[in-house]
Amino acid sequence: MNEESIETSKAPLIDHFIELRTRILRSIFVLSVTFLFAFIFSENIYLFLVDPYEKIMGSNSQMIYTAPQEFLIVKLKIALFGGLLITFPYFCLEIYSFISPGLYKKEKIAMLPYFIFSPILFLVGAVTVQFFIMPLALNFFSNMQINDADNITVLMMPKVSEYLNLITSLIIAFGLCFQLPVLLSLLARVGFVTSAYLKKGRKYAIVLVFLIAAFLTPPDLVSQIGLAIPTLILYEISILIVSMIEKKNNNEK
Repeated sequence: MNEESIETSKAPLIDHFIELRTRILRSIFVLSVTFLFAFIFSENIYLFLVDPYEKIMGSNSQMIYTAPQEFLIVKLKIALFGGLLITFPYFCLEIYSFISPGLYKKEKIAMLPYFIFSPILFLVGAVTVQFFIMPLALNFFSNMQINDADNITVLMMPKVSEYLNLITSLIIAFGLCFQLPVLLSLLARVGFVTSAYLKKGRKYAIVLVFLIAAFLTPPDLVSQIGLAIPTLILYEISILIVSMIEKKNNNEK
């Protein structure tokens, strides 16, 4: 290979790095804007997140913070978390736009649904936490209170930071587990898994899902079962999707 051909091969690589840098900088700018937007409305967002707690506790729905800067840090965390959630679909679009020029037309059509459904499934996981899992978990925890006039009173009064850590960790756990159909269908397209393999490994998947749920969620059965059951349902849906992909591949041959 002569010197001229080496220089020619370098040019496209440099162009790719320039494009990648541009997309990263653009993504950081969008994240900064959404971070600022989320910070302005951070109190409203927090009030929305604590709505399940307020409904369970009623007139006793009080929270505390024990350090002067604690709630400010909570608001910054909300802004970052909210900014990332809002920007996630845009990140997917940037990734797809960056890799799509190197794909064939069939591959572009095949990859596009994954970048569309991934943010949607993450959002479904977040909604599941807010409207189903948190009310169930908080109802379970609130029943542990002791309110006896003759003895000591034990009330559930969480710190604002601890509540935020709980709900955001659950949202991340559910959002990631709800990516299971996307992951398995993508692996099926490249030939790493088959529907027969997934059916055969169902009993191992059940054990693994409950272990992952126990690791990702707080140490209570409500959250763990609440994560495990939808994930197992998604596993069964994934088997159907993989079967459809196999049938389509066989028809194309």
